[in-house]
Amino acid sequence: MKETEDLIRKIHDAPHQGVLAVAGAGSQAVAWLLSVGGASRTLLEVVVPYGRLSMIDLVGFEPEQFVSEATALSMAEAAFHRAEALREGDYPAVGLACTATIATDRPKRGEHRGFIATWDVNGWNTYSLLLTKGHRDRPGEEALLSNLVVRALAHISQIDYSPVENEGDIGLGLGLIDTDDLQVESGAHASSLQRLIAGDIDTVTVDQEGSLSPGHMLHAASTPNLLPGSFNPWHHGHEGMAQAAKEILGTQVVYELSVTNVDKPPLAKEEITRRLAQFKGQASLVLTRAETYWKKARLFPGRTFVIGWDTAIRLVAPRYYGDDEVAMLKALAQIWAGGCSFLVAGREDSGAFRTLDDVPIPQGFRPMFRAIPESAFRLDISSTSLRSGG
Repeated sequence: MKETEDLIRKIHDAPHQGVLAVAGAGSQAVAWLLSVGGASRTLLEVVVPYGRLSMIDLVGFEPEQFVSEATALSMAEAAFHRAEALREGDYPAVGLACTATIATDRPKRGEHRGFIATWDVNGWNTYSLLLTKGHRDRPGEEALLSNLVVRALAHISQIDYSPVENEGDIGLGLGLIDTDDLQVESGAHASSLQRLIAGDIDTVTVDQEGSLSPGHMLHAASTPNLLPGSFNPWHHGHEGMAQAAKEILGTQVVYELSVTNVDKPPLAKEEITRRLAQFKGQASLVLTRAETYWKKARLFPGRTFVIGWDTAIRLVAPRYYGDDEVAMLKALAQIWAGGCSFLVAGREDSGAFRTLDDVPIPQGFRPMFRAIPESAFRLDISSTSLRSGG
């Protein structure tokens, strides 16, 4: 047990936060993890989907078999997404799951087996264990699977450990015998961009060199704000707005491009790649699936969105909410509840320079909006005119 305690201490010291889902076995691992100081640094939540409806609620569908490798993977993926939603700061999220059928208080016809899976932004691992029936009692099988859960968590947390090797144990220190069968597999996810397009992840960071990685770099320490746009093309007006906003807000401003649109088809992979090429060597940005500002507010709470006058007009116009003023007000309330606000740049329109003062902001929501003075930024240029050669 001391070896397991030492390993758990290393897990708690690793910079990961996770959600653990266990069904049928693995609950002892939860007790072990909680009994060692520092568990709050590792575990965000423990889910026990023992009942049929509970499992369906977790994974979103009814599995063909509740105890299988595929179900363990689905559980781990669901746990990962919960960890991403519950984590604080920019600690890597981890999903871990165990589903098993082991010895009970009555004879069991089927096999005694367990499946453990882990899931993070890079890939997945599975541990499929067929136990020798009758060799261990229920506490013995529970302890073995719980040990495997801890070792799977150590592996996904990138902890290097050297367990005691026993004959037939393949180096995991579990005390397996020759007639037990443990199969370990792993795989990488599709590219970050493919996963974003498919809806598997919500955000992708693109650094200045053009490298893509799941998730986003916006964390509380630096509190960067965002300048959303279609960037078709990216031009000096965007750069000028970002610089003016940076000077006013006193924080970094990051570009944000949504691959989905309210009234247009989603951007194709080739089109996204073309637009990203404009930023290479120039600036970083974040890709999202947030086509509306209330969705952006959910992804980036507490941020200021830097927008132009024309976007501000659409933001408060009921016609962009199906001519439903209540829907418009509800969206603004959701954005405000997320602690978000808007910094609005003026723009030339029909020969006049329009500013925040020309935006009919609904009563009560004016504190959400702040203007970029014309003296700080004005550049009469648009993506539409650039595309048309004007």
